[in-house]
Amino acid sequence: MPKWLRQQLKQAYLEKDRYQIRVLNQCWFYYKERESLEVQT
Repeated sequence: MPKWLRQQLKQAYLEKDRYQIRVLNQCWFYYKERESLEVQT
């Protein structure tokens, strides 16, 4: 997981910002999906 994403997730959890947590979570799954597709090709 990229450092910038970890920091933003940590901040969102500290502030209990559910919307931000949801958005960052979607970013993470999108990032993981793309990374796995790049490895396969």
